[in-house]
Amino acid sequence: MTTLPDRPNTALLVIDMQHGAVDGAHDLGTVIANIDTLVARARAEAVPVIWVQHSDDQMKRDSESWQYVPELVRHDGEPVVHKHYGDSFEATELEELLAGLAVGHVLVTGAQTDACVRSTLHGAFTRGYDVTLVGDAHTTEDLTAYGAPTPAEVIAHTNLYWSFQKAPGRLGSTVETAKVSFAPSAADQRTG
Repeated sequence: MTTLPDRPNTALLVIDMQHGAVDGAHDLGTVIANIDTLVARARAEAVPVIWVQHSDDQMKRDSESWQYVPELVRHDGEPVVHKHYGDSFEATELEELLAGLAVGHVLVTGAQTDACVRSTLHGAFTRGYDVTLVGDAHTTEDLTAYGAPTPAEVIAHTNLYWSFQKAPGRLGSTVETAKVSFAPSAADQRTG
């Protein structure tokens, strides 16, 4: 259903699963395990896995905080998109990469739910992609000291509102890891 012509394929995005973004994040072990499961399935089904890696003043490139968690291992040949903004498309080569792979549907995982994950969801959607958020494969840190809801509430709210996104010719949806399909029609699946 994507509005991008001749783009029937799906890709898995793994956003910012770096020490500086996830150390101490909510339910991190489960999120890592679910992303690892999805990466293995994507590889087995020849679905592109695209790793997104953030850098800024707090996560300087090549520092320990910039490194991906060791449980998630990128294979040679799997692209890495380096970004400096929340939206993984902003000032990166992600759009060109997805176009070259004929991708019109992206599955989004990673961190942080209320920052880079949300920015990328909206960035992909407004650029014409069908966008599926994997509801049990993203996380965030605890910012309740600053007045934010708990991490569990942030994640639940994001999963809820993203499951009802619609725009002409494209859909947003939320699905759990066990129900992910990499088939071209996967964007039509909804969480019950």
